[in-house]
Amino acid sequence: MSAAMPVKDAVSAGGVVWRRDPRGDVEVVLCGRTAAKLWGLPKGTPDTGETLEATALREVQEETGLLVELGPPLGTIDYWFVAAGARYHKVVHHWLMSPTGGDVALHDHEFDDVRWFPIRDARRALTYDNERDILARAEPILRAAP
Repeated sequence: MSAAMPVKDAVSAGGVVWRRDPRGDVEVVLCGRTAAKLWGLPKGTPDTGETLEATALREVQEETGLLVELGPPLGTIDYWFVAAGARYHKVVHHWLMSPTGGDVALHDHEFDDVRWFPIRDARRALTYDNERDILARAEPILRAAP
């Protein structure tokens, strides 16, 4: 019998970037790997000594090409995965964010497509249920926002 895989903890931070379209409807940004038909929220791993809030701002800017400001926290999701011979338990912290500049055309190489989706389409496009849950937490806040 083989030895049990080691278990490691991992953390990420990111968010739900939103705006209103010209008609006043809410849109959010999703990051995609279109060949694999995977769509997700922007997030990433902290650099050494970096706060979760700073990580969320930096990773969202890198992955989406947008400059953003931090809004209220939306909570966390967690999941398990296996990589490099270990089992990881990952916790991802999310904030609501609004764009202050930049352009999705300036996104980094990690994704081949980053775009704005009407919120109802984003719910359907997101690959993972736990990210749909984060979007669902954001919706009542966004409905009440000016």
